[in-house]
Amino acid sequence: MSEPIRVVRADELAPADPTPGMHRTLAFRVPGLWAGRLETEPGATSGWHHHDVNESSLYVVSGVVRLEFEGREGYVEARPGDFVHVPAHTVHRESNPTGETSVVVIARAGDGIPTVNVDEPPYPHRG
Repeated sequence: MSEPIRVVRADELAPADPTPGMHRTLAFRVPGLWAGRLETEPGATSGWHHHDVNESSLYVVSGVVRLEFEGREGYVEARPGDFVHVPAHTVHRESNPTGETSVVVIARAGDGIPTVNVDEPPYPHRG
């Protein structure tokens, strides 16, 4: 028999794999899947990090998420309703260029380390 369906309420989310400049919370983790939420305050920029062997999917609920990543000059931006794919091992950082907190739903596929914080990569990565 499979596990029962369960609901994880917003007030049940647990603090998760910290990176400076952002607040991640975990809804659940089962073999092959990590699911949670990310909030980035207005004007904040996260530290550089990657997600090991995990493929990450971001869904922007509100606000704007700006991502810079190793090997690319400039950034990409996602807005409410947008999905973002972050491939495994991609060194990146998020920022919020607006006056509204950004809220993102995260789903990671894989059983690697959820977040690996790293030093700033060599340029180019700024626009």
